[in-house]
Amino acid sequence: MDIKIRRAVKEDCKRMMELIQELAVYEREPDAVTVTFDHFVESGFGEHPIWFSYVAEVDGKVEGFVLWYIRYSTWKGQRLYLEDFLVSEKMRGKGIGKVLFDKLIEECKTKKYSGMAWQVLDWNEPAINFYKKYDGVKIDNGWLNCMLNF
Repeated sequence: MDIKIRRAVKEDCKRMMELIQELAVYEREPDAVTVTFDHFVESGFGEHPIWFSYVAEVDGKVEGFVLWYIRYSTWKGQRLYLEDFLVSEKMRGKGIGKVLFDKLIEECKTKKYSGMAWQVLDWNEPAINFYKKYDGVKIDNGWLNCMLNF
C-alpha cells in the first residue's frame, strides 16, 4: 500500500466533500452538511482561503484528509484548529490516520503555533483511543460547545 500525504488541491474538493458526508453519517448527523460545493471550494481555494488541508492518497485515490484553520487565543497566541480529520471507513486501521496526524503536528511546529485544538465526540471511543496515544494530549470535559446559526 502506497500512502502519499500532500497538500490538498482544488481538484480534491469533490472527494473531500464525499468524505465529509461519510463523516456526518458516522457522527449520526447525515443531514447536517449544508455547505455548498462552491462555497467549500471558494473557502479553501479562493482569493482569501480560510481553511487548509492535507490529503492522504492510497494508490492514487484520496482516502483521508485533515482540514484546519488558524485561530487566535488571547491566552496562547496562534493555534491550529483541526476542523475535520477523516480516513475512509474501508481504510481505517492501516496507519493512514497516524501519518496525517503526524504531518499536522509537523505543520504546527514548522509554523511555530502554540498548539493544536480539536473536538471529539464523547462516544467516539476509536478516536479518543487514537488521540490518547500521543503524549501531551489533553481531552477536556469541562467545556460545552456553543453555537449561533444563521
